[in-house]
Amino acid sequence: MKYKLVILDWDGTVMDTVPKIVNTINRVADQYAIPRESEDDTKSIIGLSLETALETLFPADAHRSTELAQAYKHIYKEVDSTPTKLFDGVEKVLKQLVDQGVKIAVATGKSRQGLNRLMVETGLESYFITTRTADEAESKPSPDMLNQIITELSVAPKDAVMIGDTTIDMEMARQAGIDAIGVTLGVATSEQLEATSAMFIADEFEQLIEGLT
Repeated sequence: MKYKLVILDWDGTVMDTVPKIVNTINRVADQYAIPRESEDDTKSIIGLSLETALETLFPADAHRSTELAQAYKHIYKEVDSTPTKLFDGVEKVLKQLVDQGVKIAVATGKSRQGLNRLMVETGLESYFITTRTADEAESKPSPDMLNQIITELSVAPKDAVMIGDTTIDMEMARQAGIDAIGVTLGVATSEQLEATSAMFIADEFEQLIEGLT
């Protein structure tokens, strides 16, 4: 393996949650009589911390972003029934990395509570040596999450890689001075990722091994 540390985004990278996120945001807009944005515009804010995402998507309602965020959390957990699942091959790849002595971490725009819940539901918690959420760091694309992780684990930037499905993830990695790998499983298209600093782009999760070796 090229790297000692692999850092993964969660939504749209490890788990197929993008349709549920988009649907939940649309339900929040409907609840507050805010015009829905296009699907592409809504997808474009995935990866940002929740309040930052809502402020970016609905600037005219930025003054009530905290209220919108609370509504989002309720709808996501209790109301919306859009199914979510791990992408094919996720656990197989994680096991292969751990077996080869690679450390694995998560850097996500999810809340701590949200990530912890999904870690338990998916049974993946034991694979990750550390995680950072939007509650503990500046919102992506600030490199804060990545800087915290590599500092905590005493890993040099050249020995770490960020894997994500958004141009926001790629920009965060660039600002942190670490390599980036894009996946086309979630938000960004191959063409969008090719326009970033991504050094490899995978269309399937299991293809990541090729980019990591």
